[in-house]
Amino acid sequence: MTATPPPASPAPRAAHRQDTPPDTDPRATQLARIYALLRLTVIITVVVMLIWVVGDVLMVIFASTLVAVILHNLAGIVERRTRMPYWLALTAVVTVLIAALTGLIWSSGPEISEQAVKLRTALTTQAHSLRESMGHSSTGRMILDNLPSTLGGNQPSSGGGGFGSLAGSMTGFVSSAFGAAGTLAVILIAGLYFAISPELYVNGMLRIVPHEYRRTARDLLLTAGRTLWAWTAGQALDMTVVGLLSFIGLWCIGVPLALALGVVAGLANFIPYIGAFVGAVPAVLIALSQGTREGFMVMGLYTAIQFFEGNVMAPLIQRHAVQMPPGLTILSQTIFGTILGVPGLILASPLTAALLATADRAMPKLKDDERV
Repeated sequence: MTATPPPASPAPRAAHRQDTPPDTDPRATQLARIYALLRLTVIITVVVMLIWVVGDVLMVIFASTLVAVILHNLAGIVERRTRMPYWLALTAVVTVLIAALTGLIWSSGPEISEQAVKLRTALTTQAHSLRESMGHSSTGRMILDNLPSTLGGNQPSSGGGGFGSLAGSMTGFVSSAFGAAGTLAVILIAGLYFAISPELYVNGMLRIVPHEYRRTARDLLLTAGRTLWAWTAGQALDMTVVGLLSFIGLWCIGVPLALALGVVAGLANFIPYIGAFVGAVPAVLIALSQGTREGFMVMGLYTAIQFFEGNVMAPLIQRHAVQMPPGLTILSQTIFGTILGVPGLILASPLTAALLATADRAMPKLKDDERV
């Protein structure tokens, strides 16, 4: 008599159940995505509100961080080349910068200051002359009637009127020199302290981050720092070349105050795209006072300089620096300039570059999708 075989064991089916992933419910995946989207929305809202409320303070902090990044990287270069300690390399960098600035003020300070005063007077005179000439034509009167008084128009504004205010706004910070000088001193001193011991401040920021995310946060901070240094180094080279070419070109044309106008063009080029226009306006106004021919020559000069900068020099710099889409650059300048005023307009480009690099580093999956 044969024994009946035992029933088949359900063990393989159980094993198969254990091999299947536990989270295959599409509802749970959808809820996780909704939760992540809501969390991102809340974070963005809080950041925007924070920028809106204490934007000036944040701009000072960011400017100090930018100064610290510059000093830290310069000291790092000296440290690697000379094998000296970091604190000694930083001391050498600060000493050289102070000595260079002192030498510039000692040798060319009076001339630059004198030309700056003459430049402001000439701009005010040319602005009044331009307003009077526009008032003699119907098109000019229509333009003046739709411009606010702060830009020389006839529209009432709380800031006072007169076309001379347009020229005065370019150098209006002189009237509040104490506030500007105090803010600049705070930025430089804070940036120096940040550069002396960057680990102290970075570790202090990481303490407010949950422990499991600290390594990622540190990596993002380092990425932002490298991006700021690359952007600043490239923009400094760009400013120097534009300033020198502007000075040489204006001097060859015979435009007065060529040195001051070259300095203005170089400094204004810190703001991409918009700065090129801001730096060209004073030179064109001064040239028009010499004659129509000189005015068109200066327009051609600045057009040629910006063509060379945008098509030859900028691509070479961006190979080793930061490449930002022009549309995004102008949009960020508009947004930060609207929210934070002139400081936001000045610092919009490096801030956007750091945010883009940080976001690109934080989302490696998107980078993998782009490669595919």
